[in-house]
Formats: sequence, structure tokens, C-alpha cells
Amino acid sequence: MGATPAHAANGVPTPDHVVVVMLENHGYDQVIGSSNAPYINSLVSGGANLTDMHAETHPSQPNYYALFSGDTQGITDDSCVDPGSISADNLGSELIAAGKSWASYNESLPSQGDTVCRSGEYAQKHNPWFGFGNVPTSTAYTFDQFPTDYTQLPRVSFVVPNLCDDMHDCDVQTGDTWLQNNLGAYASWAQTHNSVLAITFDEDEGTDTNNIPTVLYGQPVSPGSTSSTTYSHYDLLRTIEDMEGLPYAGNASSATDITGIWQ
Repeated sequence: MGATPAHAANGVPTPDHVVVVMLENHGYDQVIGSSNAPYINSLVSGGANLTDMHAETHPSQPNYYALFSGDTQGITDDSCVDPGSISADNLGSELIAAGKSWASYNESLPSQGDTVCRSGEYAQKHNPWFGFGNVPTSTAYTFDQFPTDYTQLPRVSFVVPNLCDDMHDCDVQTGDTWLQNNLGAYASWAQTHNSVLAITFDEDEGTDTNNIPTVLYGQPVSPGSTSSTTYSHYDLLRTIEDMEGLPYAGNASSATDITGIWQ
């Protein structure tokens, strides 16, 4: 068992590694408690469940930008954004400016740094880092490049499954199995290495409430904890920024840290 996780002055932990996974188009009740998602629900029982987490809007793409940069950046649809066309601060640029490591791991991306709009089951609309000129395209890796030695992971990274494995084109069970097969070993490792796995969704199935599943797991997380506080992608972004001692991007400045779930 690793050392007791340290905490920043604001009460959130200071993990060695944070891996954020973004899944697609399913509401809270479609995943949490569902027999189609046994792995995610095992993480719920051993981690933290945010029962009142909400996305910002519909459709998908604006929510990815919200989580990454604290703002939807005026995006209202899923059309491809011109690579490097946005200059706003974001989690990636903040980490880089602070001298901390950042990366994204994108399943079915044809090659590292490829800014293609669509390729097979890969879609750029789920990869907001390509829209920002202050995030090097070289920090966008294929998922095949995800480290097997987890000590080599960046301080913060995003994992984006392809259109099938993120539950967009395929069912909940397919995505749940992908998570277990591809990130289950990291989740287990995180439990003894002061690290966090955060699983969230871009949006629900299209309702006005937009209540999405969000689960946090790892050594800094109190097992079996639940929070019924209302949170959004902006709150998750702010929490990660505070874990890393970063400034706040966009609406994260007026958001709230996720609390009540930490060891």
C-alpha cells in the first residue's frame, strides 16, 4: 500500500497521476446500477459516485470543450473545428505552462498528432485539444501508445475511446468491457499509487436534465462514497486544476471543487 495521499490547501488531493475517460450519450440511470455495466459499477462500490453530475448542453462536442477549457468556445454542433483555431486557456496549456506533463490517448487516431476530422471509428469532435493552438498536436497520442508502465503516465491525461467503445455507436456493455480490458489494470494500480481514474460522459441520451454518470476511483478516493451535490464538467475541471495548483480556465473560475469523497 502506498503512502497516504497528500492534500492541497483547498482539500482536494494531489495525485501523482489523473486519467480522465470520456464516454458517450448515456444518462445516469442507463449506467449506474445497470447489469450492462458491471465493471463501472464495481468502480462505484470501490470508489466515488457523483449522483447529480450534469453536462452543459447537447450535442456532444461542446461538452468536450467545456470539460477541457471551461467554455464551449461558441461551438454548438459536432462539425470539425479548424485545428489550432482557438487560443483560449485550457487544461493542457495550463499544465504545459506550469512545467507539468500532459497527454491525450485517442483510440483509432490514425497516428500521433493527426488532425484528421474522421477516420473509421475515430472522430475529431471528441478530441478538443486539436482545436487549440496552444496545445501541441504531438501531445495527442494513439491509444496504442498508452503506457504499460503507469509510472510513465503524465500528471494528467485524457483517454478517448473510439465511437464504438465510448458507447456512442455500440452499447453500454461494449464500452464497459472495453474499460475493464484496457484501463482495469490502471485502476487497480491507482489504488496503491496515489492516482485517480475519473470516468465521465459527454451528455446523456438527450434529456433536458442531462444527468450523466461520473465515477472517481483510486487511492485518494474514499471507497463507497457518494456525493449528491450538483456538479458539472466545469466543477470537474476546477477540481483537476486545483489538484495541480493551476489557474482556472473559463467557467472553472466560478465552479466548485468536488469534495466529500476524498480520503
